[in-house]
Amino acid sequence: MNARSEPDPRVASDVARFKSVRARMIDLAEGLSAEDLSAQSMADCSPGKWHLAHTSWFFEAMILSSDPGYQPVDPRFQQLFNSYYEALGERVRRDQRGLMTRPSVDEVLAYRREIDRRMVAWLAQGETSGHQRYLFELGLHHDQQHQELFLMDVLNLMSRSPLDPAAYEIEPRAETLQIRRGGTVAFDGGLVTIGHDQAGFAFDNEGPAHRVWLEPFALAADLVTNGDWIAFIQDGGYSRSDLWLSDGWATVKAEGWTAPLYWRLADGDWTVMGLTGRKPVDPAAPVRHISFYEADAFARWAGKRLPSEAEWEHAAASSPDAFSNLAGEVWQWTSSAYAPYPGFQPTPGTAAEYNGKFMANQMVLRGGSLATPPGHDRITYRNFFYPQQRWAFMGLRLAEDRTVARDAAADDAQTAAFRKDMIEGLSRAQKAVPPKWFYDADGSRLFEDITVLPEYYPTRQEMALLRDRAAELTADFGPDAVLVEFGSGASEKTRILLDAATDLGAYVPLDISESALMDAAIRVRDDYPTLRVQPVLGDFEHLAPLPEDLPSGRRIGFFPGSTIGNLQPDEAEQFLAAARRMLGEGALFILGVDLVKDPAILVAAYDDSQGVTAAFNRNVLIRANHELDADFDVDAFVHRAVWNPDASRMEMHLQAIAPTTAHVGDRTFRFMTGETIHTESSRKFTPESIQAMAAASGWTVVRIDTSPAPSVALAVLRA
Repeated sequence: MNARSEPDPRVASDVARFKSVRARMIDLAEGLSAEDLSAQSMADCSPGKWHLAHTSWFFEAMILSSDPGYQPVDPRFQQLFNSYYEALGERVRRDQRGLMTRPSVDEVLAYRREIDRRMVAWLAQGETSGHQRYLFELGLHHDQQHQELFLMDVLNLMSRSPLDPAAYEIEPRAETLQIRRGGTVAFDGGLVTIGHDQAGFAFDNEGPAHRVWLEPFALAADLVTNGDWIAFIQDGGYSRSDLWLSDGWATVKAEGWTAPLYWRLADGDWTVMGLTGRKPVDPAAPVRHISFYEADAFARWAGKRLPSEAEWEHAAASSPDAFSNLAGEVWQWTSSAYAPYPGFQPTPGTAAEYNGKFMANQMVLRGGSLATPPGHDRITYRNFFYPQQRWAFMGLRLAEDRTVARDAAADDAQTAAFRKDMIEGLSRAQKAVPPKWFYDADGSRLFEDITVLPEYYPTRQEMALLRDRAAELTADFGPDAVLVEFGSGASEKTRILLDAATDLGAYVPLDISESALMDAAIRVRDDYPTLRVQPVLGDFEHLAPLPEDLPSGRRIGFFPGSTIGNLQPDEAEQFLAAARRMLGEGALFILGVDLVKDPAILVAAYDDSQGVTAAFNRNVLIRANHELDADFDVDAFVHRAVWNPDASRMEMHLQAIAPTTAHVGDRTFRFMTGETIHTESSRKFTPESIQAMAAASGWTVVRIDTSPAPSVALAVLRA
């Protein structure tokens, strides 16, 4: 009788995994020319041909050659495609890999096929040695590392061409970009364990698991965006030495950095080179290709810091669903130097050189990028680069201490008001939260992101209208006028008036957000050193008298941004009447309003495709959890934007997608599926409704200027 031999399922699984991993780089090379695969763009990069060969050499040198009778495919390749393993003999210097025109791409691909054939035969033997099994897993993950390096290096090569060529028609990314969540996620700290101690593969530098003490901290739910970075650039981020580490500042000056790698400014617009060619910079997308020095400077500019790698890992392990794009977009810089963990032991044998000798002078990144192959990233993964390098897919996520001293009296009053409004609003039949509570620091940043979205026309149109009419709007200010801005935010639009009114006596920004108010006041003072800037912290719905020692010129009210539309009709009239009393007889008031238009345009503006407005809306719940010790399940609510034709307004709601309960103080609030919290109304106007509102509050309309479609308007009122 003949015995039937059953195939070993482990062998079949190993072969399938090996073939799948090895096919990926071949797929990435498909469509690239021999010239594309042979050139070397800089010393840090390697030709695509070299990556194809080196990852094959790794299996040959580390696994196949352990057989005493092994005959290499080509003995010359042992020197040509060795990376840095001194124990394996001579090698070609990294910066000279592009000079190797021989072997050809075809010969390298033939070498790769032969190594794959030999490895499949080796796997068929069913090797069970623990060390050999580890080297096999190491080889697969090493191949995946070089798949990412392949894309990094191809992009750098394409960026060197004045043709801005596209390497691929579609960006070869592993995961889709996740929508922003908004806000920060707080952690109490304490004694935590980090490092790999689980079953499954990990690089030796990920262990051993060990304990680390963390102070209370918070980590941003989202990555820093291109829009954030543009604001950094516009605020002189690359020209302010006070923001930079000393070596970083020296690098900025030596390299002439003015923006992230691959960015280019032409005719006032930024473009960026990517794997699909040069495209306009998307303000809502996470910023890429920044060095550690740049990430650190941005964090300092933002009043935050970079997280330590222990903070990042603890946050990612504890609350992975609280964050967007933990992996799959950019590797995220940390403040941690690349050093061995306590008790670290490198992999035995030749592979000890893989990490054992490189733990110095580099900084750690965490997460994973769009180019990281599926299954290759882990929460414990430690990536590392030199602080000046930026050709990798690198970005950042901000952190902050939770023990920063603040003005307790101001915080207590504001917190009490927030709690009161939240409880009163959620107690109504139609639950609601006043929109002024959107604007903590994170909410203000999210709103700035909204203003640069393609769908959100109001800011863009109003800015253009202000620039076009600035001289006419300021013509009647007179000497020593006092410009009072209600809900000043970042004060960006105000600068247009400040530039036009050269004899202005004082600028008084008024805002409910202390951090936004102080930041804006500091920037205005820096840019207008001769102008008196006197910020006032307060709620523009409850106006206090102006400071008594202001210049004696005419008072000018400024309320841009269509914010008047957030108020109910009677509230808007009460506000304008109170502003008239504050500013006095003879005052002027410049009022920005949005006009009635096609509902499809309005809905798109309040429900953008990037999900930024959704994150902005949900941030009010995140803020309540943080400041009021509430316990909203943020994931139980989705953003809704609807046009209400009867009230002539856009409405934003947070709608419960499942039954949920939240506590604010000692009050309990229950939500049925489909029930909403009405968070904002944005009324749209006609010239007739502007006239009626002004008359009801004691003002006279002097002029109404209207922008091109989609139209907004600036109304000038006189007391």
